[in-house]
Amino acid sequence: MAGFLDRAKEQAQGALQAGKQKADEVQQQRAGNDLLKKLGTAYYAERSGNGSPEATQAALSALEAHIATHGDGFLRG
Repeated sequence: MAGFLDRAKEQAQGALQAGKQKADEVQQQRAGNDLLKKLGTAYYAERSGNGSPEATQAALSALEAHIATHGDGFLRG
């Protein structure tokens, strides 16, 4: 019986870890999408005369830092 409980505990811990990993991935994708939206907003503001190149560059730098850390998977879908 102890072996069964140990296996069940291991499986539960594995499932919990997989769930946490998936939640982290979703959070990283949302953060990437938010940064991409901020870049688009900054670019549009710059092109329409209401923004600055510095704001666009700052948004681009933040997006590039996110991609360097977490990858660019959020750009694919």
